[in-house]
Amino acid sequence: MNWLILIVFVLGYLAIVFEHAIKLNKAASALMTGVLCWTVYILNQPDKEVVAHALEAHLGEVAGILFFLLGAMVVVELVDAHDGFEVITQRIKTRSKRHLLWVICVITFFLSPVLDNMTTTIVMVSLLRNLIADRQDRLLFCGMVVIAANAGGAWSPLGDVTTTMLWISGHITPATIVTSLLLPCIISLAAPLIVLSSQLRGKIQAPARTDGAYSSTPFERYTSLVVGIGVLLFVPVFKTITHLPPYMGMLLGLGVMWTITEMINADKDEAEKGAKSVNHALRKIDTPSILFFLGILLAISALQSNGSLSAMATWLDTHIGSVNIVGLLIGFLSAVVDNVPLVAAAQGMYDQVYQTDHFFWVYLAYCAGTGGSMLIIGSAAGVAAMGMEKIEFFWYIKRISLWALIGYLAGAAACVVQYNMML
Repeated sequence: MNWLILIVFVLGYLAIVFEHAIKLNKAASALMTGVLCWTVYILNQPDKEVVAHALEAHLGEVAGILFFLLGAMVVVELVDAHDGFEVITQRIKTRSKRHLLWVICVITFFLSPVLDNMTTTIVMVSLLRNLIADRQDRLLFCGMVVIAANAGGAWSPLGDVTTTMLWISGHITPATIVTSLLLPCIISLAAPLIVLSSQLRGKIQAPARTDGAYSSTPFERYTSLVVGIGVLLFVPVFKTITHLPPYMGMLLGLGVMWTITEMINADKDEAEKGAKSVNHALRKIDTPSILFFLGILLAISALQSNGSLSAMATWLDTHIGSVNIVGLLIGFLSAVVDNVPLVAAAQGMYDQVYQTDHFFWVYLAYCAGTGGSMLIIGSAAGVAAMGMEKIEFFWYIKRISLWALIGYLAGAAACVVQYNMML
């Protein structure tokens, strides 16, 4: 039965990879894969209730991620509708591709630990749309944003869902994760950034702006940007104070953003107000990407529930042994399957073996957090960018995966060297 589920998952994965060749939207493939994995699982289990309860438990986690993603996308769309990002883009004067790449990646790297990698990616991709007109140039920058967001999220307990898991479960402390992973994460971004930027030449072409193109006042632009960024920054604070899931803070922030945008547009006519409303923002967000995310997470949760991922982790521990290699392989696997169940499986295996802040947990946080950058669907940041800019799977492999691999291996080596020097 487990093999049949794996076959369904692999076939669905291939359908997603060859989306353009078979002319089937990846969201449709992901949804069918997720449902079929659970269908095969429940049909081969004598106790249907156990499987149904497992699905309900996973659906709660999946729904939390989807509501978070939905809220973040709507907030960003509202900021964009009020031309809020123009406040930032007008201050970025450089048109050099090389200089702009460094500026964007550094901003992303230090924003991701606070907002988290997925939210940061959504914000930065929206920002790039206002900075770069040429699609190929913009896609290249978006790919580097994914690497920078994952690298930045790995050294913060709030920057990536896996580091948050390890923090909440008591395997790492915030001080240790920051001090131990800041340098390796900087190296994991700097390595590909130095190589790639050395190959870039020329200047970017900014999107054309005609006189009077702004449909909002300076007050509206500044207000939407400040409130929007404030709402996103509020999410980790809300989580820390209330211990409620992040999507609750995001939904509260969306309500606040909704209220304020309604107030500042109260005196406008219906046509102008409609273009800046939440209803309009909901129509603009990429719903197929959210459904794609749903299908992928359902498929992965089926593999987790039937024990396939735990079995994989056990096999690694039995046949590999070395924690350095095990962590490195988990990072490679996280580029293919979601890093959350992989880390959950590792927690179950090594919970009684390694104490809090042991090198293995720190190394696991780095590998699981940055390894997903090697494939576009290997991380929440990548999936968000893929949906927003319609990035093709093979385009990412050809143009970004090598840089992500270089950064991943460089940062992993830095982790090991730094740990051995501190012994």
